[in-house]
Amino acid sequence: MELPKFILGDNTDYPESIFVIHTDFPRFIIDLKNDEVEWLEDFDKNDEDELASEAENLIQAATDFYDREVARYEEE
Repeated sequence: MELPKFILGDNTDYPESIFVIHTDFPRFIIDLKNDEVEWLEDFDKNDEDELASEAENLIQAATDFYDREVARYEEE
């Protein structure tokens, strides 16, 4: 089974937070409440340099995914 690239998540311990989980490399969870990112990968220095340029695009893609999902729920 192939996982979707992004998954929405919530947790009652964090009622104000909305989490988006990115399942492709580099895997991460972003809390859209404060844009805090938790990376689920271990990076070496070379990865960190490459990731710096890609991180902003990935975070924007996660936000766009959330906006699209909310719009779809509102249509129903």
